[in-house]
Amino acid sequence: MIDHDGDAWESFAASVHVPRLIGIGTKMECPMTSREIRESFLRFFHNRGHTLVPSASLLPDSPNLLFTNAGMNQFVPIFLGQISPPFHPPRAANSQKCIRAGGKHNDLEDVGLDTYHHTFFEMLGNWSFGDYFKKEAIAWAWELLVHQWGFPKERLYATVYRPSPGEPGQFDEESYRHWAQLFQAEGLDPSRHIVFGSKKDNFWMMGETGPCGPCSEIHVDLAPEGKGGPQRVNQGDPHCLEIWNLVFIELDAREDGSFVPLPARHVDTGMGLERVCAIIQGTEKFRRFGQVPDDYQTDLFRPILEELQNLSGHCYEGTLPDPGTRGRTPEQKRDIAFRVIADHIRMLTFAIADGIYPSNEGRGYVVRRVLRRAVRYGEVLGFREPFLHRLVGMVCATLGDAFPEIRRAQPEVEEWICREENNFLRTLAKGMELFRQEVSRKTSALFPAEKAFQLYDTYGFPIDLTQLLAQEEGMEVDLAGFQKLLDEQRRRSQEAQRRVTIEVVDTEPSSPVTEFVGYHTLEARARIVRRKNGRIITDKSPFYAEMGGQVSDVGTLTHQGRSYSVHDVQRRGQALEHWVEPGCPAQEGEEIILAVAQARRLRIEIHHTATHLLHWALREVFGPATRQRGSYVGPDQLRFDFSCPRAPNREELKRVQELVQECIQRDDPVRWVLRPSRDVRNDPTILQFFGEKYGDIVRVVEIGDYSKELCGGTHVRHTGELEWFTITAERAVGAGVRRIEAVAGPALLDVIREELPKREEQYRLWKKRFPELPALDPLEIPDSIRESWQAWERWIQQWEAIRTWLNERDHQKEQNRKRSAKELAQKLLAKVEGKKDEPVVVVHLGEREPGDLLALAQALKSLGWGGMAVLTGHWKGKASLVVLVGKHFRHTFHAGKLVQKLAAAIEGKGGGNQELGQAGGGDPQKLASVVKLTLEELQSQGSFRAVQLEAEIPVFQLQPVKS
Repeated sequence: MIDHDGDAWESFAASVHVPRLIGIGTKMECPMTSREIRESFLRFFHNRGHTLVPSASLLPDSPNLLFTNAGMNQFVPIFLGQISPPFHPPRAANSQKCIRAGGKHNDLEDVGLDTYHHTFFEMLGNWSFGDYFKKEAIAWAWELLVHQWGFPKERLYATVYRPSPGEPGQFDEESYRHWAQLFQAEGLDPSRHIVFGSKKDNFWMMGETGPCGPCSEIHVDLAPEGKGGPQRVNQGDPHCLEIWNLVFIELDAREDGSFVPLPARHVDTGMGLERVCAIIQGTEKFRRFGQVPDDYQTDLFRPILEELQNLSGHCYEGTLPDPGTRGRTPEQKRDIAFRVIADHIRMLTFAIADGIYPSNEGRGYVVRRVLRRAVRYGEVLGFREPFLHRLVGMVCATLGDAFPEIRRAQPEVEEWICREENNFLRTLAKGMELFRQEVSRKTSALFPAEKAFQLYDTYGFPIDLTQLLAQEEGMEVDLAGFQKLLDEQRRRSQEAQRRVTIEVVDTEPSSPVTEFVGYHTLEARARIVRRKNGRIITDKSPFYAEMGGQVSDVGTLTHQGRSYSVHDVQRRGQALEHWVEPGCPAQEGEEIILAVAQARRLRIEIHHTATHLLHWALREVFGPATRQRGSYVGPDQLRFDFSCPRAPNREELKRVQELVQECIQRDDPVRWVLRPSRDVRNDPTILQFFGEKYGDIVRVVEIGDYSKELCGGTHVRHTGELEWFTITAERAVGAGVRRIEAVAGPALLDVIREELPKREEQYRLWKKRFPELPALDPLEIPDSIRESWQAWERWIQQWEAIRTWLNERDHQKEQNRKRSAKELAQKLLAKVEGKKDEPVVVVHLGEREPGDLLALAQALKSLGWGGMAVLTGHWKGKASLVVLVGKHFRHTFHAGKLVQKLAAAIEGKGGGNQELGQAGGGDPQKLASVVKLTLEELQSQGSFRAVQLEAEIPVFQLQPVKS
């Protein structure tokens, strides 16, 4: 956070790489670039006492938001009274990156069809938290638009809230008065330039309950004559556009339907940078009117479109589809694709840079859907290979000065997008296979709605792509049925959403506050200030409340010489609530003694310091793009989730562990200092994460001279107290998110004691099965943690050597199986009569493992055989079936469905895909009937007969009977 003096402006401009403008405070030369518009907005409000606040992450704090979709999101705790404004005076301004591609605000389906809908955009905004109100907000908006940027005043119109019957609040007479005075002073008629709006257009609400209030929008008329503004405002006229919304938060909506005044009134404004650029640049600084503003003709999009032209070999002509018509010219289709891709690559770059990775759920699913949508539109421009990742550099070149985080994350973003492109191209191929299957069995000229919806929902096909494919086959899609299925899905999704109640926090002086003294002591005498339902709040406490991944302390509460257990501690506002066992008679006002369980706290502190060391080591090995995605710090272990687009290999994890161990052996000091938030906000040496909220004073935990993080948790004083550190597990927990589990200090001995019996028992089972297995020495655990773990690691090396021996044995067995299968496949094909790609064979292999049958099928396939094979065998009293359907029979038979029918007849179960099916678990005595059953299935499609090829191995060829 930055004050509004001259040095602070220089500091802010340097931190976000904003270029200096010549002649700030005077009218600028035409045309203004997007950089100049952004900087002039920030400078204007900076000079009027506003703190310049960096953009919040696109990953919002609120669990009810998919993405940060407005500039006010990061200030919600201030509006709700949960925290005090950390600005002096309490006013702020910024340019906030926003995404609207899901949830309540979803512009995704409109992108590309016009020139102004976007999934990603910048929102310029200024805020007042209980400071200035309507008069200043309106006057400054006018001053910036007219006297700084040169908007023609006669073309500007303001809307004012006038409720219809039954709508909340009252006529916004205060805003009307300020606007009327301003227009009169400019020689304009207020009755023409002020337009009244009802709740739909001019009343803002945070949710069903909570802060709300009237808003006043500013519109500009860009029609050639520029005189029809009042009739065009809020009527969907593309020449009359809203450019700025001034929201006045002054009411609190209660659950009972009432609206009461808030203790403090706030201002929240928002202005889209893309639209302002389109207006200023599209009119050549208000010299040319009549054309509809086009965001894609601004310097925010032109460089991306030009790069896309170079990659595709096509030209962007800026054509738009005719409203209400289904048919589109080739030029219109290409231009839609250009706009979609240019928009989507901006959204993808910023989302992934902020740690929102493509996945199958939540906001990650939206990112994946946007990426796949861009890939599909790439086909219109002739792309058949990954291309999106090649546009990331241009996005970074265009917006990296204002948002340096995307430049830092550019390699990671490119890697993510390229891998997702490759994956989707494979999925696209599978979807096309489903489409072709449906077309091959078509019974009418109408493509089924169920299949169209399956392509949309499962394979990511937009309905217009399915329509295009169907038209090429002389079919039409059942759009009505598709829309019905889509509506049902949306209804289920809406019903699953919970109703959220937003409340303004009680900020009365009577709210209890607990002083936390647990950084320096584990025992304290305290006074009870509130007690309710066995939960006790005291004036001070050494107990750490669960927060930031660290579990809460436990311990005892002593009252009049008797102790009671404290089994949990939770933070309630600024108070610590102790959960005490039933029967404690202590009452409000009485003194007690609180004592934290020391041994448990030490284990937690060891693991918290180890977490910081692990985070540092991961960034050393995998690069600075590595981001923490969650953590657990407890007495038993630590868990650390971090962003990583691929699985770390054994050597990388070993290096991470070695780096942490080196820090422990150096016995580096661990210290913490309190610093003003404004001093550390832009300090690149201190790890801090988007989405986290900090007060005026923050706590910086430093280890040696290499690890610095904002952290409120408890820690040891020297790294040597960890004694030993090891990673016990590593796995994926989501798309692009890996989890490391580790232990340090005394918890190491717990791991050994728990794991050793399990591994010894596993070794005994292996030894019984494979007597030739190498020996495993017995392990004795010394008392010293360091010596114990060194002995354990030596023992683990033996364990891993045995695992390697087993893996090599399995690998050799698999190689032998493949070689035998290939020899048998060649022998079988040599026996088959007729054309190479037509025969159907049934082969009984006798006592064979299921893997042998599968290997034979794969061998037949690798030899290019186009026929069909039904392979049977039995192993340890259970039957096995494998069905291979070659290319000659693929349009007639489905391997998975056929194997299910055969398996049911022998009391087994199975399934598979079009090409390969597998089943097992049936009665081996009934395998003799498989030839007959297969023949029956074949005869349902034509006439076949069974011919036994040789006696020693039951091999039958099922030949078509010629008429």
